[in-house]
Amino acid sequence: MLKDQPLTNLFMTPKVLAVIMGGGRGTRLYPLTRERCKPAVPLAGKYRLVDIPISNCLNSGLNRVYLLTQFNTASLHRHILESYKFDPFGGGFVDILAAEQTMKGESWYQGTGDAVRQNMHHFSNFDFDYLLILSGDQLYRMDFSDLINQHIALGSGVSIAAKAVPTSEIEGLGLMRVNDDLSISEFVEKPTDPDIIQGLAVSKSLESLIENTEGQSHSLASMGIYLFNRDLLIESLENDMTDFGKEIIPSLLGKSKLTSYIFDGYWEDIGTVGAFFNANLSLASEVPPFNFFEAEHPVFTHARYLPASKINQCSIGHAIIADGCIIHEATLNNCSIGVRSIIRAGSHLENTVMMGGDYFESLDEVEKSLGKGIPPLGVGKNCRIKNAIIDKNARIGDNVTLSPDGKEDKEEGDGYIVRDGVIVILKGAVIPNGAII
Repeated sequence: MLKDQPLTNLFMTPKVLAVIMGGGRGTRLYPLTRERCKPAVPLAGKYRLVDIPISNCLNSGLNRVYLLTQFNTASLHRHILESYKFDPFGGGFVDILAAEQTMKGESWYQGTGDAVRQNMHHFSNFDFDYLLILSGDQLYRMDFSDLINQHIALGSGVSIAAKAVPTSEIEGLGLMRVNDDLSISEFVEKPTDPDIIQGLAVSKSLESLIENTEGQSHSLASMGIYLFNRDLLIESLENDMTDFGKEIIPSLLGKSKLTSYIFDGYWEDIGTVGAFFNANLSLASEVPPFNFFEAEHPVFTHARYLPASKINQCSIGHAIIADGCIIHEATLNNCSIGVRSIIRAGSHLENTVMMGGDYFESLDEVEKSLGKGIPPLGVGKNCRIKNAIIDKNARIGDNVTLSPDGKEDKEEGDGYIVRDGVIVILKGAVIPNGAII
């Protein structure tokens, strides 16, 4: 944000339409995206990834939101329909626009820019001055009205939200050279040359806007959050370019006014299994980097009306436990436990993300499963589970040991896959009694 320049009362009447990118196939998050798209991946026990950008929009006064997606959209559709309902007088909505074949084209989204281009006829049904483009797989809290205010105050054509990242950690990120007046003079998508990276380091004057930069060099990385003026957006899409970061944004340099909105809060790109795993576990710490307990900026999700969790004679270190869980005589250390999770006596879970279940089993259903040699939903008795993600509706029998230790990355077996040093138990997997994985 501009230093020492108040931006009071600018965010009064601008008409903003928000668009959330649902991502591609989500290969880096596989197998969590095996049966769902990235925005639908469960997060923090009771949420979905998509709840983060939607909540940021609603908390910023933006209630016209489109979600663009094209892969495995069924669970996302259910979540959106069950979670985001608006009264008929406010004009708000959260709608999904899946890739579709039309008379003008039959191709899937070829990139972020192409996805917006293919849906401009939908956006044009609304009167808007600015289009806010967001990512669907990031964990952060931002008041977009600050971004919009700065955009208007500077007379920008495009504003790009940026996060200061140590130059040693910028792999896979788009970097920008930002002048002292916040204008952008250079944009490089995912550079690898050390000289180029060092040349894009934050200037001394801009360091004053960023905390904790002492002792190491930082660069401003694009967060994949763009605010476009409507006319410039339409003009910039009148070509064959498919991606904002790789093509469209660089092509506007020197032609339109591009400015950077410097964000100095917590931000995590949850694009890989490892990043997802660490972000979830960090929420169980005493003072988590992302706080779901901020009453003024709530994170919204589907209201399930589940009973309170029942925890009997357990030893619990750091953990978050969602609604509807039954945990009996178990030990939990550094865990995220999702809705309707069942953990039975004698089991030890360490560094574990358990997504829970979509339903409760009745006693009759449990008896029928046991009669067929199938464990009931949840974790059985006397299990040892470490450095694991247990996807929804998994059935783990008694005396099971789960750990990625000694396994190679991307190793696959019956009901599991190892990614980024984490063993992932697949959605609906059945792990028999006594299994050692």
